[in-house]
Amino acid sequence: MISKQTTIKSPVSLDGVGIHTGKDVKLTFNPAEANTGYVFKRVDLEGNPLIEALSKYVVNTQRGTTLEKNGIKLKTIEHVLAALVGLEIDNVLIEINAEEPPIMDGSSKFFIDALQEAEIEELNTHRKEYIIKDTITFKDEEYGSEITVIPSDTYQVTAMVDYETKVLGTQNATLSKLSDFKKDFSNARTFSFLHEIEMLLENNLIKGGDLNNAIVYVDKKISDRTMEKLKKAFNKDSVSVKSNGILDNLNLHYPNEAARHKLLDVLGDLALIGRRIRGKVIAKKPGHFINTEFAKKISELIEREDRLSEKIAEYDQKAIMDADKIMQILPHRHPFLFIDKILKITDNSIVGLKYVSPDESYFKGHFPGRPVMPGVLQIEAMAQVGGVLVLNTFPDPENYLTFFGRIENAKFKRPVEPGDTLIFELELLSPIRRGISHMKARAFVDGELTTEAEMKAKIIKK
Repeated sequence: MISKQTTIKSPVSLDGVGIHTGKDVKLTFNPAEANTGYVFKRVDLEGNPLIEALSKYVVNTQRGTTLEKNGIKLKTIEHVLAALVGLEIDNVLIEINAEEPPIMDGSSKFFIDALQEAEIEELNTHRKEYIIKDTITFKDEEYGSEITVIPSDTYQVTAMVDYETKVLGTQNATLSKLSDFKKDFSNARTFSFLHEIEMLLENNLIKGGDLNNAIVYVDKKISDRTMEKLKKAFNKDSVSVKSNGILDNLNLHYPNEAARHKLLDVLGDLALIGRRIRGKVIAKKPGHFINTEFAKKISELIEREDRLSEKIAEYDQKAIMDADKIMQILPHRHPFLFIDKILKITDNSIVGLKYVSPDESYFKGHFPGRPVMPGVLQIEAMAQVGGVLVLNTFPDPENYLTFFGRIENAKFKRPVEPGDTLIFELELLSPIRRGISHMKARAFVDGELTTEAEMKAKIIKK
């Protein structure tokens, strides 16, 4: 279903402190035009530099997701982005006067409330959506994390959390539809383990920390020295551990609040793809590193497909034969027809084209972690272009077939990857005699030679 892009009707601001810097910060959501996406504006710096919320700007994922562009950084932006995605807002300009948003209560709830106060406005432009057609997986072997997305009619997210600790245990959470985010996930607060809090305090971080904006799971015995540090850090006269293993008297919103917050983080980090996706995301032991790496992977696929679409539009105007006309000459059919267009043909030469779509079936098995088009299929594609050249000389090409006779001097210069556009240039090295053709074939991507060979084929009547 095609839907329209959205923004907000009026500016709205929040004030708070950054969790790591402890500095006061003001954040303002502003309306933005269609196709703007999510853009941060550092109003505290000269020139008010802009940083688009895109995965290519991720530079650090320790204790939050950090973006950097032209030396300007933004930290822990995932809770803000999760609120925007959860409310299905596509375009906002986010003014901020510090390097990290206010932590608020450690969830997305306050951002959700502010955005709803500003009201959502529909724009007269269709929403761009990346439809997942095949399963895509990314693994972090070191930490045992894994994210997979599978085809689905809607955007769904499942998060599975297991830190192998008794105090937290194994938790799962599922967002079946974005409209459930506000009610069931937006108030899930960030959490940490006691040993992590100790490390952060040692490194002079979480200056804006407070027992009201972070759940602390106590996974070890607290020493007197640590207890004193915690009281000082959180400005408390006393700190205790309750029966549920959580520091002080904080009450959980949900038994699986940790899993719900991890799902919130996944939603925010995947916003860095820059486009809504239609698919079901399954995240096992998610974290900011694997979330953002997965976002980069999907972003690269989208970029390839966009580049391919641009090429298709460009070459459609130049083509003298499309796939339907090619199939009137060649007997090949999908999935073994490897040419899409014929751009030029003379008595002794021909130029053909193949769009190397990311959806090609062989990519699923041919180096799926680093997909490339098999060289033998490049040769086959060149031969098919050559077949069009020689069969086009017959008044009834449908009554003839071409068969390989010989392949010589085949060389492969560079990999052909999803999203590439292959241009084939073939010429006859000698006139066709007794049904034998001898051709020189070359393939190019963006003007760079990828494959070349000499081929002989025999023309046989059916």
